[in-house]
Amino acid sequence: MTYTPFYIEGADRPARWLITCDHAANTVPPFVNGGSLGLAETDMTRHIAYDVGAAGLARGLGEAMGAPVILSNFSRLVIDPNRGEDDPTLLMKLYDGTIIPTNRHAEDEELELRLNRCYRPYHTALAELAARRDDTIIVSIHSFTPQLQGRPPRPWHVGVLYAADERLSRPLIARLHREHDLCIGENQPYGGHLPGDAIARHAIAYQRPNVLIELRNDLIAAEADQAAWAKRLAPILQEAAETAGV
Repeated sequence: MTYTPFYIEGADRPARWLITCDHAANTVPPFVNGGSLGLAETDMTRHIAYDVGAAGLARGLGEAMGAPVILSNFSRLVIDPNRGEDDPTLLMKLYDGTIIPTNRHAEDEELELRLNRCYRPYHTALAELAARRDDTIIVSIHSFTPQLQGRPPRPWHVGVLYAADERLSRPLIARLHREHDLCIGENQPYGGHLPGDAIARHAIAYQRPNVLIELRNDLIAAEADQAAWAKRLAPILQEAAETAGV
């Protein structure tokens, strides 16, 4: 079977929105140690390997908004597409207290293989989708674990991440605060700026309006919950964009 490093759904959908999911899958391609990172299955099905529930949410949001969706098809532990090529965490050797055996002694040749077979094709496809219109808005969908090892519980239901461009994020945060059953994190649980990350590369560099949304993964673990959140977020995003005038 031929390996493909990404999937695109709804490529011909007409909306100006582009939904991305950088950490959609826990796939380990066969050319990486025969398809294994040396981790137990229990580790490969938790947040260290991919963003639990994010792919289903991204797909649902694309359908609801009439927008194309691009999803990675490799684990963030194979190589992280939401990092710049010179980022030291591009190929993780330790994540949330877990050593990644296959990555432990990975050298430049292995990194270059994964860049060429996974990372670069994904970004090339993302760039082409983003350029299909002059008025593209990029929404990057992620999820986060309720608690990292040895850290306090994370109270947020939704995190809105942004860097220098706040055009969409500010009205989105304000709109989400009107949802009284939600705890909203602003640049939580992570900061919104990493040099060379996917938003910097495909949105900020081209002055495209953008936002990165993080859902706590226990809220979207089930398919029904992913669909419900997509239905909920779609009109909120549309309203935020109208308020922003982008």
